[in-house]
Formats: sequence, structure tokens, C-alpha cells
Amino acid sequence: MTTVLLTLGRLPKALDLARGFNRAGCRVIVADPFGWTLAGASRHVAREFSVPAPSKGAAEYLAALAEIVVRERVDLIVPVSEETMHVAFLPDLLGARTRVFTMPPDRVLAVHSKAGFVRAATAMGLAAPETYLLGTPEAQLLAEADAVVLKPVFSCSGRGVRILRQGDALPDPDPSTPAIVQRFIPGREHSSCTIAHEGQVVSTMIYRGTVMSGSVAIAFERVEAPAIARWIELFVRGSGWTGFISFDFIVDTADRVVGIECNPRTTSGLHFWRPEDVARAVLSPQTKPPVGVRRHLNLQQFYSCLTETQMAMFRGRGFRHRLGRLVATRDVTWDWRDPWPFLSMTLTSWPIIRMAVSQGVSFGEAATHDVGWYEETANAPAAQPP
Repeated sequence: MTTVLLTLGRLPKALDLARGFNRAGCRVIVADPFGWTLAGASRHVAREFSVPAPSKGAAEYLAALAEIVVRERVDLIVPVSEETMHVAFLPDLLGARTRVFTMPPDRVLAVHSKAGFVRAATAMGLAAPETYLLGTPEAQLLAEADAVVLKPVFSCSGRGVRILRQGDALPDPDPSTPAIVQRFIPGREHSSCTIAHEGQVVSTMIYRGTVMSGSVAIAFERVEAPAIARWIELFVRGSGWTGFISFDFIVDTADRVVGIECNPRTTSGLHFWRPEDVARAVLSPQTKPPVGVRRHLNLQQFYSCLTETQMAMFRGRGFRHRLGRLVATRDVTWDWRDPWPFLSMTLTSWPIIRMAVSQGVSFGEAATHDVGWYEETANAPAAQPP
């Protein structure tokens, strides 16, 4: 039996993956700094392990994962979210027996970088916003001429993102946290999630956020967008990508597709596929198996949407709209055959809730704070094989 290690368990995406791999005949184990997680509560997970958080020491984190891989005889490692940037270094500690479903670290970090992604896309002839490093004369000229978006070079979940009006003063650059200045593109925002193998798209899902927590979609709608799918196909081919890869797009007022960010990992688009089909596509991507789509056009993360609905009631705007969506939209975690993850979510998500409340940040930021790859942790970790 194939043993699959998921390197994060706290997010609904991990639960989908766990259910899918187990239904496809695999033994599934989970490693997460939280120790007890949403996916770990599922009957589809055989064991769950607590590991050090990458934010407290990338080498210790990788060493703990490598020890689990050896002890549990793991065949396949599937990174789930922002920890992907760290897990990409894991093959250096492992033998050829274990496959890691992502690209080498230099390739992953090159597109995780907001500046690096724009360079890669434009080199392939794909549309991306005009982008310069904060502190350069070009960035200053761009901010004087147009509205801009200010972003850390390495960030996730909207952390540190600001939109500045034309002529607004740019902040002074912070050497410890490099940032970019990007032309603001008005239009309709779309997101995606793709399974790729050796430069070929196995399957792509395109969706729009319908309810947001900060800049993170917590309810979403599946859409058909052939022009976006073609943009993704060209990027995957040009980069020779293997693994999950996701993008954010703006479709501007002239219906031009503009890629604004790349996430070399899964996104919420994963929920629109049948979980067992995703598992088969990862286990055997060279066969290009069909990846079936769930019948639901709209999905939500119920507890997050409930919180946003309650907040809208107190803010006095948007309450009816959000309440209607809350009642009518299918939750991504509920499964009557595996109910405990949904029923225990308040308990398994307590570390995220506590951090969001105490620090006044969105749930998305809190959920990835200890596993993300930020400039302060952006040094290739070194660790010894177990």
C-alpha cells in the first residue's frame, strides 16, 4: 500500500486530499506544527504527527519530516499550502524511494517571489503588470503616474498588501522585507488551481471569490474562462512545471487576461474536483487521468463564512447577502460518511482563531503565519539526514 504524507493538516484543502488519497487506496499520514488538525480528525488519516514550525527553524522542521518519512516508509509527499516552499528542500535529505510532488526549491521560490513571477511570465510573452522593486527610480515614476499595489516580495494571504492612489507617497524600503510596486489593474479578479506534470496541464480549475476574509476567498464560484486556461497552459509549458501551481488574475476592461501572482501550491480551487480523482492524478500524472468535477458551482468554508456573516450584522452592511449565501452554499468539509472534521472544527482550528483574535489579522494570515516563506526565513535550510 502506498503511504502518502501531507505536510499540513489544518486547512480544508488537506482534508480533501486526505479523503481522496485514502479512497484511492493509500495510507494517509499528516504532519503539522499544530499536532491536532482538521484533516487529522478524519477517519481517512491513519496517523498525525506534530513537527516544529518552519518559522522557528527550517532545518529542524525538515529534519522532523525526514524522520517521519523514514520511520513510516513514506512513498509520496504532498505539500498542501505555504509550507510548500520549505518542503521543496526535502528531497536533498531523502533517497530516491520517496517522491515529493513539487518542483526543486530554486524553481518554486523563483515564482513564489512576486518580482520573480512577473519576470518569468513576461519572458514567456504572457501579460503581467508593470512591476519594480520598492526604492528604485522606476517604482517612484510608476507611483506618480498611476495607482499601484505595494506587496512584499515574499508574502501570502494578503499579508502586507496595500493599494495606493496615484501620487500617494511610497514608503521607504525596508532591507529586511523587500517589496514591489506594481501597476494597479482594474477589472475582475479570478483565481486558479492546476495539476501539472512535466510541463503539461493535467487539469485546471478556475474560480472567483464570492465572500472574502481580507483578501482570502472563503466562498467561491467555479467559472469557465478559456482565455485564462490558455494563459496557464502556456506558463506551465514554458516552466516545465510538475506539481500543483495556482495563479491570481485580473481580466481587465478590454477582456485581457493579466497574471498578477503565482502560488506554487494548492488553492481553494482544489475543492471543485472530486478528491479521489485529484489523488489519482497526483499518483499517476503521466497517464493524464480524467479529473472529475463536483456538481456544485458554489462552495464555502462554513465557519469562516459564519464569522463574516456575524461581523456584517454588526457592521450594518452586507448582512443579507452573506446570510443568503451562507444558507444556500455547500460547505467544503462536510461529509456524512466522515463527519468529525466538520463537527470538531472549532477545536482543531483554535490556534488559528486565537491568533486571529489576539493579533487582529484575518483567518487566512493566522492559518499560514508559522509555515509561510517570508524574507526573514528565506534562507536555504540545512539539515542532516536522519
